[in-house]
Amino acid sequence: MTRDKQAKEPRVSETVRTTAVPRTNGRIYLDKQSPAAYQALVKTADAVRATAAEAGLDRILVELVNLRVSQLNGCAFCLDVHTRAALRAGETTRRLGVLAAWRDTELFTARERASLALAEATTHPADALAQERAYAQAREVLDDDEISAVVWAAITINAFNRVSILSKHPVRESPAR
Repeated sequence: MTRDKQAKEPRVSETVRTTAVPRTNGRIYLDKQSPAAYQALVKTADAVRATAAEAGLDRILVELVNLRVSQLNGCAFCLDVHTRAALRAGETTRRLGVLAAWRDTELFTARERASLALAEATTHPADALAQERAYAQAREVLDDDEISAVVWAAITINAFNRVSILSKHPVRESPAR
């Protein structure tokens, strides 16, 4: 490589973002600070959404998984986003209101219950007994493609939860409310 060509190509250290990135409480917005990494996560979410659809999982079930994982992680931003998405998909406010206590109600189908148990086991992987129970329950009502799609959905929303929690993404009142 010639000296002229070297001068034209920025070094890796020179490509680091130098523009101001929004901060809240001393935190950086990870999605804004490292947009290529965030876009890779978005592409993963797109692939998981397609995988879920190909496996026959409806949008409401996927949103229930997203919401339950976000409840467990305490991610206000993702709870807001996925509550609105679930409502758009046709979910009821009644079921959303009792989602945190899904085991104590008969409002959820066997498929949804199995998916929620898998999502919880994915979110808390250190609980081996819960994993075994969740997989056993899932095997009764879900096929391998559906189990894989649910676990991938839970893995992906867990990653988004961490981005939003660690960035302290705000939940703001929307102008239309």
